Amino acid sequence: MFIQTLFNDPRLFFSKLLIVVFSISLHEYIHTLTACKLGDPTAAERGHLTLNPFKQMGIVSLIMLCFLGLAWGQVPVNPANLRGKHSTAIVAASGPLTNMVLAVIFCLLAVTGALFEVPRFAGNMLIYGAIINMVLALFNLLPVPGLDGWNILRTYWKKDLSNSSEFIKGTFFILIMLVFTCFDYVASAAAWVVLNICNAILSLVQGML
Repeated sequence: MFIQTLFNDPRLFFSKLLIVVFSISLHEYIHTLTACKLGDPTAAERGHLTLNPFKQMGIVSLIMLCFLGLAWGQVPVNPANLRGKHSTAIVAASGPLTNMVLAVIFCLLAVTGALFEVPRFAGNMLIYGAIINMVLALFNLLPVPGLDGWNILRTYWKKDLSNSSEFIKGTFFILIMLVFTCFDYVASAAAWVVLNICNAILSLVQGML
């Protein structure tokens, strides 16, 4: 379990904890800000226009993160208040897009750190920050209820996707299975993407020198 890291390497434990908490909190903050800009102040009025992890993630999520390394966040959005045909999809996509941008920023910092020979631990944490943000982006884009990809799909899919449909019940089961069986694949895909981004940035920098 992730909590064992606290006893084996406290510095690693708290560094990873900080990265995950910040990444999820910013993800939810951007959801809130985007929804507010597009006409739905629901999340903002309930105090989600903040980076406070206790508000964005909740105590249960934070405890699960500390013990198991799994966490989540969620902000309330009322699609009826949103303006524009694509607004629901835009709000849903804003969170994963935020994590993708963070992943690229971490990659830039990691490459810069490698060029200036920062300590290995700092470099490893920058790479970890890039990978965890890419994982959050890819995982949240899966078209499964509870994830942002579902709200994007629901914006354009014409069939009945109401919460009472059998499809919903089946996809909730799929989500549970994904968490336990596909997370490693998503992490591997995220690591591959991050590695290629870092290599592309490094090649660009070397070409400019």
